[in-house]
Amino acid sequence: QVQLVESGGGLVQAGGSLRLSCAASGIFSSIDNMDWYRQPPGKQREFVAGTTVDGHTNYRDSLQGRFTVSRDNAKNLVYLQMSSLNPEDTGVYSCNGRFKTPDGWTRNVWGQGTQVTVSS
Repeated sequence: QVQLVESGGGLVQAGGSLRLSCAASGIFSSIDNMDWYRQPPGKQREFVAGTTVDGHTNYRDSLQGRFTVSRDNAKNLVYLQMSSLNPEDTGVYSCNGRFKTPDGWTRNVWGQGTQVTVSS
């Protein structure tokens, strides 16, 4: 079974920084895209940033410059470095990965999420 587990969330003051991590485990052949999403309180989940297996990245327009996504393919990890945080960045941050299984299937997997709270 393939699993994603996020860590690194918490409470931070406005202007501060956090680095989130997402670790993949289980039986799989490879991981294609690994993306970060967030769900602000009372709102729908939204795309934050993503990275492909060969390192291409893309970002939500409003976050580019403050957030940086990266991945370590050898360790099956993806990171989200967040800086200059403000209260509007509060939410549950989840990672999503598209996995290829040994039997040739593609599976889309979500982590359970980690809470980020930015105080003013």
